[in-house]
Amino acid sequence: MERDAMEFDVVVVGGGPAGLSAAIRLKQLAAEQNREVSVCLIEKGSEIGAHILSGAVMDPRALSELFPNWKEEGAPLNAPVVEDRFFILNESGGFRVPNWVLPGCFHNEGNYVISLGNVCRWLGERAEALGVEIYPGFAGSEVLFDENGAVKGVATGDMGLLKNGEPGPNHQPGMELHAKYTFFAEGCRGHLGKQLQARFKLQEGADPQTYGIGIKELWEIKPENHQPGLVVHTGGWPMQPDTYGGGFLYHLENNQVSVGYVVGLGYENPYLSPYEEFQRYKTHPEIRKFLEGGKRIAYGARALTAGGLQSLPKLTFPGGVLIGDDAGFLNAARIKGSHCALKTGALAAEACFAALAGERQRDELTAYPEAFRASWLYEELHATRNFKPWMAKGLTLGSIMFGIDQIVFRGKAPWTLRNTTPDHEKLKPAAACQPIAYPKPDGVLTFDRLSSVFLSSTNHEEDQPCHLQLKDAETPILVNLAKYDAPEQRFCPAGVYEILRDDSANSPRLQINAQNCVHCKTCDIKDPTQNINWVTPQGGEGPTYPNM
Repeated sequence: MERDAMEFDVVVVGGGPAGLSAAIRLKQLAAEQNREVSVCLIEKGSEIGAHILSGAVMDPRALSELFPNWKEEGAPLNAPVVEDRFFILNESGGFRVPNWVLPGCFHNEGNYVISLGNVCRWLGERAEALGVEIYPGFAGSEVLFDENGAVKGVATGDMGLLKNGEPGPNHQPGMELHAKYTFFAEGCRGHLGKQLQARFKLQEGADPQTYGIGIKELWEIKPENHQPGLVVHTGGWPMQPDTYGGGFLYHLENNQVSVGYVVGLGYENPYLSPYEEFQRYKTHPEIRKFLEGGKRIAYGARALTAGGLQSLPKLTFPGGVLIGDDAGFLNAARIKGSHCALKTGALAAEACFAALAGERQRDELTAYPEAFRASWLYEELHATRNFKPWMAKGLTLGSIMFGIDQIVFRGKAPWTLRNTTPDHEKLKPAAACQPIAYPKPDGVLTFDRLSSVFLSSTNHEEDQPCHLQLKDAETPILVNLAKYDAPEQRFCPAGVYEILRDDSANSPRLQINAQNCVHCKTCDIKDPTQNINWVTPQGGEGPTYPNM
């Protein structure tokens, strides 16, 4: 069926901080120069912020550049950080690291505990007020190319397809959105960004990207346990010393706290379950003392990029750019990425506006990476570039060596450590590893996956093509189950993947419960055979995160 097309100067794919910053900056520059620049932003979530999940403690530097008067304009940064606490935990206790010992990247003076979803909703309102056309509920499902091979825009996904891929009675074809330049701001492991990196070989010369999965709950706690602006970070238990991971507990306003855990996806033991590690984490005395007597009100999960400067791909290609976490802009050492996303969106917008003013289109916006290399963000990422490589060597050695890197060399060590192995290649065979016995959930502090998915308000129409595609239908049993004991059952935080056995023949098969998917992308990243390909479902589906 023929698709309708719409023409814009710029199309932005993704309504997170990077995409919104880019759209806003383009419109600000157009207003300053009295030029017309048409900007369209599409977002696969049902509304701006619906799919946004982050810790989050925000450095307001990039926001202040975008909106110098953000406080007067009511930006929802309502809980300034008042205290940092950093613990190294063991099973029953641990010790607090004195703040004077911590490198500067772990200090949060001047930062804010936020809901990034609410910040994005606020940015969305500002973008619309400036004239950005925002279309939530529309997923960018296909990259479009012109006759010269340059990106000319994207197509949104068809609505109303049946499970077999055929048009149903309510079928509506997707729309083609054509642009002079297209910005890809889909977040970590973007569906289209991944294709662009392969087509244009953007990863050549860069280290393999490394990832983590962040799992988070929002709690309403007793007022006597609440300390607005308190930031707690932890290392150690429940992770083994040779496995990268850490927890956080951030006190927002209104007696709410965000509690979460990040597990590096380079872990080796296929029996490890990031979800179960997070549930155990909440039972530690230093964490449970805040949560006891409280109520869990939201749940979600999202993968994040952690490779840093060494893993950044080439940022430009004919007709488009990668911004934010679609490229991998996150400072793992600072446990922050939203300021990186805002800054890269603005830098790309400035390069794009200059190109449009020069009557250019669909070439490479080389001024964007040049501006990045001259920016404070590059300086920040360069100073912490060795964090993840050092931490990959274990908690004790990694902490000592990164401390020397930061305190002695002040981030200017004469070496840059490299990563050579993708996360999905690091799993060991199940036969070489010890199973991990996780306790059953108590329904008070710890919970099962399905009750958690319920709190994410995740919804997918069941009679549609499965958005979790297998390149080969036999690999999950012949390889993943046989060699790794089906790790997808454990690395998915939403109960999407199950191994079922036919009682009569004891014949195992993989069942994919795609309706549970919270769009974290972990399966696309960690599957040891790279057999799972995450693609966009119908627009507007997935989680609906409040205040996350």
